[in-house]
Amino acid sequence: MSSLPSNFLVVFTVVLSSCASLMAQLNPHYYDKLCPQALPTIKTVVERAVAREPRMGASLLRLHFHDCFVNGCDGSILLDDTATFTGEKTAGPNNNSVRGFDVVDQIKAAVDKACHGSIVSCADILAVAAHDSVVALGGQPYNVQVGRRDALTASRATANKNIPSPFSNFQTLLSSFQSHGLTLKDLILLSASHTIGFARCTTFRSRIYNETKAIDASFAASVRARCPPSGGDNNLLPLDPSAKAFDTAYLKDLINKKGLLHSDQQLFKGDGSLGDEFVKYYSEHGVEFWRDFGVSMLRMGSISPLTGRNGEIRKNCRKVNS
Repeated sequence: MSSLPSNFLVVFTVVLSSCASLMAQLNPHYYDKLCPQALPTIKTVVERAVAREPRMGASLLRLHFHDCFVNGCDGSILLDDTATFTGEKTAGPNNNSVRGFDVVDQIKAAVDKACHGSIVSCADILAVAAHDSVVALGGQPYNVQVGRRDALTASRATANKNIPSPFSNFQTLLSSFQSHGLTLKDLILLSASHTIGFARCTTFRSRIYNETKAIDASFAASVRARCPPSGGDNNLLPLDPSAKAFDTAYLKDLINKKGLLHSDQQLFKGDGSLGDEFVKYYSEHGVEFWRDFGVSMLRMGSISPLTGRNGEIRKNCRKVNS
């Protein structure tokens, strides 16, 4: 079995300390007195949505990720365009891709009813729904942090700049994560959430036809059957064969050159790098994967939250309060 370098425990301790500092403004018990039914209500709606359509779990998780990478975890991705700004929904990484806005609306309506008012922010709804989606699909729970407030604006330009592309190379991916205070380990762990994801043919066509040395031949052939050289741009394929289960199959696929996206396979080069070691380690150590995945989700969820008197608690997640 693979093992990480001897300094792994030291690095992990430093990461935990950094994570605790980042999360100082948030609290897993924030709604305990304000509205004890808040988190259970979100969980109920998410479980119902994922049971109806398992792919929705990946969509809700992705909304949280794409929200946090654009000016922090502030619910800005949910805002529709207005006369004063162009929102993030039509940015390149989001347009005709991110989904689940209707489920967020359902959650907001249910939680406002349970709390007898607009108590829970849309940004917190995204963070909690991401957690509940992971658990609904077989993942392990972690103490999701809450207490965020909602942004008053959004930025299509920043979304285009900050959200990693499925065509990104390793250094671009790592630089993007580091620019948000995240590490190589966070990159590997958070990318593993692709285990429940799906991708459109247009995002992996180049890889399956051109990257012959970096892709398993039989895997490429099987994927080409669903993604022809032209046409079928919106044909969907799972990012690993067990897309209805949150597991480590995605990481095992990378080791076998079966990553669907170019950006996926960039995480495992087979050159003995530290990135390779992380992929091998977590593909073989499920308990450690779940422990550290939760830490990385909390670190990502703590990117520049609005707290205190900053922002607002939106009554409608699609628009700022009037």
